[in-house]
Amino acid sequence: MKKVYVISALAVVLLLLVVGVAIDFMSFDRTKGGYEPPYTGYTGEPVNWNEGRVTEIGFYRDGYIVDTIFNCTSGEISFNVIGIDFPFRKVLERGIVVHKPREACTERGVQTGILIEFSKTVSSFFANNLYE
Repeated sequence: MKKVYVISALAVVLLLLVVGVAIDFMSFDRTKGGYEPPYTGYTGEPVNWNEGRVTEIGFYRDGYIVDTIFNCTSGEISFNVIGIDFPFRKVLERGIVVHKPREACTERGVQTGILIEFSKTVSSFFANNLYE
């Protein structure tokens, strides 16, 4: 009988972990659509940069299981689970246009570095190619 209780308890813990991870990933990007340049016509709410805390390098947002880290200097998104960072990828052009991380970093006084150069490249691309 004790084995049944142990297995049931482990199943509940595993279920809670899966639900927590799913909620964290679903809250990462709450927008849909606008996947083609000029990245307009999306629905949903862009990242609310006030939900996280500002660090020396960018933003840190606590999740239930998975924390999200945005590095303003490199433009990289990482995830943190139990204190271990897992690099994910650099922010994509759509992310720069829709979520405006460069503006969020600048407003909070965080050094933006590469992200500014990348954003200038994207802006000049739009100015030179899409609005001719």
